[in-house]
Amino acid sequence: MSPNRLRVVVCAIAVIAGCTTCRAQDGAQGFFSQWEDRVRDTLAQQPSWPIPVVTASSGLLQVARTDFARQITPAGTDTWNYGNTKGISLVPWYNVEFDVLAPPYIQHNSTAKDGAGDFSMLLKYRLAAGNSEHGDYSLSFSVAGTLPTGSYNNGSLAATIAPTLCAGKGFRRFDVQSTLAAVLPADDATKLGRPVLWNAVGQYHVWKWFWPEIENNATFYHGGAHDGQTQNFITPGLMLSKFKLERDPRNRLAFLFGGGMQIATSQFHTYNHGLALTTRLLF
Repeated sequence: MSPNRLRVVVCAIAVIAGCTTCRAQDGAQGFFSQWEDRVRDTLAQQPSWPIPVVTASSGLLQVARTDFARQITPAGTDTWNYGNTKGISLVPWYNVEFDVLAPPYIQHNSTAKDGAGDFSMLLKYRLAAGNSEHGDYSLSFSVAGTLPTGSYNNGSLAATIAPTLCAGKGFRRFDVQSTLAAVLPADDATKLGRPVLWNAVGQYHVWKWFWPEIENNATFYHGGAHDGQTQNFITPGLMLSKFKLERDPRNRLAFLFGGGMQIATSQFHTYNHGLALTTRLLF
């Protein structure tokens, strides 16, 4: 091949490679831009309340979250839960949220062995919602699944499925949210029973960033080792929301912080004075 023809072939290859790279970059930028637009439009249609300390949000979320919890048992030993089964929440489609929840690490500070907990996932569909200008409410339904991946008995005895109904209503600076869930084991129910969980929270917006709240967290045990028992906590807490990382109002990047203390109000309780700390990154 002559030098001139060789130069032409090399130039053609360079042009084709450059165009392919540009198309790939444009495609990637287009994908993420469309994702951001969809998330922005979807979440703009619901209330902007912060995620409560314990109770699940009644709306959709796109957030990276990690929590830390300390529980004191009736025997006086304390257990730390690093991660507290939190992870990444995404809005891949309109009105849909998908969560990947990493296994927590559990430290007992007793003779029990420390280790990882269970892996979980969650799928949520928003049934109805209105922002502060259109009713200030949200209603959603979710299904969570947990796999017994915990080490040294630090997780569940069996895989579980937890259908949950979530609802919330705002009244100017005040909002109320509530969830009702049932934990259904995929294996023999005599091991775990079928507990029903009911959470409710009231939040009030004070000044710019402060959201004091009070929660009620109840578990009604049906079957299993605690059959017939009820465990209830009152949880005063505070959320600091939200600290924007960009001045651009279209950019959702922001931090949220918060914490609370679960105080047992029922005669039966597996722990007390449960300290809950949380940090979240909206994106």
